[in-house]
Amino acid sequence: MAKSKWAVDASHSSIDFSVRHMMIAKVKGTFHSFEAQIEADATDLSSADIHFQVDIGSIDTRNTDRDAHLRSADFFDSEKHPTMTFQSTQVTKTGDGEYALTGDLTIRGVTRPETFEVTFEGTGKDPWGNEKAGFSAVGSIKRADFGLTYNAALETGGVLIGDEVKISIEIEAVGQPS
Repeated sequence: MAKSKWAVDASHSSIDFSVRHMMIAKVKGTFHSFEAQIEADATDLSSADIHFQVDIGSIDTRNTDRDAHLRSADFFDSEKHPTMTFQSTQVTKTGDGEYALTGDLTIRGVTRPETFEVTFEGTGKDPWGNEKAGFSAVGSIKRADFGLTYNAALETGGVLIGDEVKISIEIEAVGQPS
């Protein structure tokens, strides 16, 4: 396939995360509002150009008070930094349909290179004739690297919130007319 433009089908895509809580469990969440500009040959991402923009205000951990705290200056400071962005800088093929996607991730005004493992899940036409492509991505970041350092010591030792944030992304993209 030739390199073409793809738009994320948000109703069939997700950006999810998990982080350790009290050293004994994990809290999971998602971002409901995001968009991406993708220019790629879906079957060979080696030359892909990928840009994501995530609306921090759309964070959802299934707890209204926690979500409000995450949007506050203690964490994302969404009033000053309403979006999180990712711009690809390098895509390396690591296996059949497998890639290492490196790019500049910006959270709370801090930009750092991060790498995600991407799997090409396949292409096909939907019942209306639209070309679709599926991708999965996983990775992890250290929240302290982006200034997300709020925490509390536990009486039993350890901290309330882990530093490692695991990220899981599922994307269904639709090909755009030339």
